[in-house]
Amino acid sequence: MIAQRATLLAGTALFGFGLWQAASGLYIHAKAILAQHLLDHAWQRTLGGTTRAKPWPWADTWPVARLTARGLDGWVYVLADASGRSLSFGPGVVAGTPVPGEPGNSVIAGHRDTHFRFLQVLAADDRVTLETTDGISRAYRIVDKRIVDTRHAQAVQPSDEPMLTLVTCYPFAAINPGGPLRYVVTAVVEE
Repeated sequence: MIAQRATLLAGTALFGFGLWQAASGLYIHAKAILAQHLLDHAWQRTLGGTTRAKPWPWADTWPVARLTARGLDGWVYVLADASGRSLSFGPGVVAGTPVPGEPGNSVIAGHRDTHFRFLQVLAADDRVTLETTDGISRAYRIVDKRIVDTRHAQAVQPSDEPMLTLVTCYPFAAINPGGPLRYVVTAVVEE
């Protein structure tokens, strides 16, 4: 009788732990999807003339561009910063780089398992389109894809020419987050 209770208790605990782990794994994906819907409303306000339209009242970021590319189901909104607290809601502009649409190399970082998962299907000469807050869409052509070990090299190169660099952690199917490897996609404005 005691062995049966212990087995039942252990089975219940194991099931509860498994359920908790599954919910934790789905949480970031659900958060990313919901955030993009809220960001859509903020984007519409931005196009209507509101500056720094926050997607929810306590947000400390706002959409600055809308990105479309092959492999994306629709589009993804780009946020004003790429801090850890913002990246769970969408890709963001890396501090110290220009906002998309301005001269220079605009660097956008995103999570490999949510918003930037599509980077792995892009090929040379594919197009990426960015719509900026002024409502203008700019097409970029991919000219380079590479894996960079940040312990030995910089992932991003500065430029005076208008260009776009998309960065995410690598490898895409990694179990542990972070690490020194980055998947870097570079694109130039199409003439």
